[in-house]
Amino acid sequence: MNAVANSSVFIALSTIGQLELLFHRFPEGILIPQAVWREVVETGRGQPGAAEVASASWITVCAVKDERLVSLLRIELDEGEAEAIALGHEQQAEVVLLDEKDARRVARRLGLAVLGTVGLLIWAKRAGLVTSLREQLNALQTQGKFRLSPSVYEEALHVTGEVES
Repeated sequence: MNAVANSSVFIALSTIGQLELLFHRFPEGILIPQAVWREVVETGRGQPGAAEVASASWITVCAVKDERLVSLLRIELDEGEAEAIALGHEQQAEVVLLDEKDARRVARRLGLAVLGTVGLLIWAKRAGLVTSLREQLNALQTQGKFRLSPSVYEEALHVTGEVES
């Protein structure tokens, strides 16, 4: 599967020690634009995800060619999101990994499929790679300061059968 990622997914999963789930889900590798590399590895040096992304052989940095599209996307989005969506569009990616609501909306408007951190964790639970989705979501919120609405939290638990009685 051809996947392109924004920084939030790397940072969130690294914070809870689950970055390897991305490789399990996308064994062919993941493409990232230069802005995501800069944000996670260079600007984020010493932060969750920096060393992991820098050393992951399955992550490939790829330059975005359509600077005009990036400029248009930058009106609504940050640089990493704009470049990730533009790269996904150029590469005809099967999925773009994004968490931010506005970025997801824009990507879908361009016809791109979107998957976020919570969706990846749902996949991992269903694949037997994590035993408790609830524990992972709680860790995301406490350790990673990941904002998650109560409705998304409950829906994620519901679709994996972890609903409280």
